[in-house]
Amino acid sequence: MVERPSSVVKELVENSIDAGAKNISIEILDGGQKNIKVIDDGSGIHADDIEKAFLPHATSKIKNVEDIYKIHTLGFRGEALPSIASVSRTKLNSRTKESTSGMEISQSSGDILYIKEIGCNVGTTIEVKDLFFNVPARQKFLKTPQRESALISDVLGRLALANSEISFKLINNDKKVFSTYSSTNLCDTIRYIYGKEVVDNITSFEKYNDIMSVHGYIGNAQISRGSRNRQSIFVNKRYIKSGLITAAVENAFKSFLTVHKFPFFVIFLDIFPEYIDINVHPQKTEIKFQEDRAVFKLVFDAVHTAIANSLRGNFEISQIGNEDDGGKEIEKHSLRKDIYDFNKIVVDEKVKDELEKTVQIPIDFSYKSLNNEIDYSKNQPHEYSNDSKTTSNYGNENVKENDNYDKIAITLLNEISKISKFPELRIIGQFNKTYILGEVYNELYLIDQHAAHEKVLFEKYRKDIKNSEVVSQILLVPTVIELNQDDYSYYIENEVIFNNVGFDIIEFGENTISIKEVPILLGKPDIRNLFNEILDDLKNMGTGETVEIKYNRIASLACKAAVKANNSLSDLEMNKLINDLRYIEEPFTCPHGRPTIIKITLNELEKRFKRIQ
Repeated sequence: MVERPSSVVKELVENSIDAGAKNISIEILDGGQKNIKVIDDGSGIHADDIEKAFLPHATSKIKNVEDIYKIHTLGFRGEALPSIASVSRTKLNSRTKESTSGMEISQSSGDILYIKEIGCNVGTTIEVKDLFFNVPARQKFLKTPQRESALISDVLGRLALANSEISFKLINNDKKVFSTYSSTNLCDTIRYIYGKEVVDNITSFEKYNDIMSVHGYIGNAQISRGSRNRQSIFVNKRYIKSGLITAAVENAFKSFLTVHKFPFFVIFLDIFPEYIDINVHPQKTEIKFQEDRAVFKLVFDAVHTAIANSLRGNFEISQIGNEDDGGKEIEKHSLRKDIYDFNKIVVDEKVKDELEKTVQIPIDFSYKSLNNEIDYSKNQPHEYSNDSKTTSNYGNENVKENDNYDKIAITLLNEISKISKFPELRIIGQFNKTYILGEVYNELYLIDQHAAHEKVLFEKYRKDIKNSEVVSQILLVPTVIELNQDDYSYYIENEVIFNNVGFDIIEFGENTISIKEVPILLGKPDIRNLFNEILDDLKNMGTGETVEIKYNRIASLACKAAVKANNSLSDLEMNKLINDLRYIEEPFTCPHGRPTIIKITLNELEKRFKRIQ
């Protein structure tokens, strides 16, 4: 099925793999929309078959009805070449090992322009130009060249993982994107595609039964991401998307992973062809299993055992007693206890003083006393002169009357923002180091300190972005991040957005960036993880969202600098936080939609205590 340039590359490269190629080179221009060229050193096409190759189903690998139940090749329908040729200008040349010369065929919209004999290397070279030139409606819905290039890179990365013994090279706009080398060690290919950090944080696993076997690599929590882009499933070396296998892996990993994170994994499932049906999707990316439950159990058990063994191996084991009592071994820290300690929220008293130093609520003593502040909720009158000459308050005596009105409107809007959204509270104290208690007018207010501070920071950051007033801090040591092609394309696509929200990022080599400055509002963040989270968030949003929505999502992520639950706050800090919250635009919900304030009236309390009916 020819859907976009990446699907063309997938079909052509799979043909090269089926032809036994050991070196495959792919060259693209403008994301493959202008030109796609695939060169391989496979078995080639016989001179007599060069024209027949473009006939529908002529290249099908199925010779009789029984073959449909035991498909071993990536391509089997024989539809790719005629489909591609019908929507592009295609040129193909090929030579077999037995021939002394090759043949070349050129087509446009499926019509043959010429067939001639040429000299060429053993193997096949196919060039696809002006994809969808005769289907402008389809061409209109293609993404940007950067996004299409990223999709092609992603497809080739998956094919390279499944065929590590084959060397792949991708060249985009005359620039080498990545190159893998023939290797029997899958880790080498994973390093080429995902980088050294991933290879250093993966664990291998393997399990088998009578009809199937599963093996591959699973990543630890350190390389888990907020999207599933780095998850690969292969069934008989065919890349597929399977909710069944994904659920099996993520359920096995659930006990060891933080919320809203997805693990990295590369899984190979080898199964007898008669137990699967791969002909259920036009792109052959979905498979039906005869025994879903058996597949789920095999994958779950393999992954869960590998993760448990990996974590257990990180704990020191000591021996107690002597040889007479059997050398009894115990673990100094049990696995379950360590997992609990890792995930618990309660702050250790020993480190409480150190943590309190990192509380991010700024104490600005330059603020006016609350008693001297003007409460605009009382609707105090304000007088403005309509005389255009009386404009010295705005710093320009020659300003036009319209400009004067505009500035008055801006001033009014600024004053509206200073209106308190709920009354001033008398702070009672802090409950469970998480909730601030306050009272006013016979009403009890419970404020979630983390949610409240998140919303204060969110609105401040969003306002700074809108007004281009984001203050950045220079990092003592720039953070260098190596991205894969897909992530790098998303960064390039959103480079202006990163600049506008306070990041100073420069290119630092091939698919590598260096972060020199970050918004000062972030405090002391984990730059690498924050950048990856923002990138994943932009991926999940897609390309249809507006810039304002992207800014809001980035601002919500940036609020991780907010004071956390189980942090003790002083009376000064609690008062500062509550009064900041009073004057923001929407103080009653956090950026994620959770409530920040719960109000309980005296009437409700007395009903609970049965004082009144």
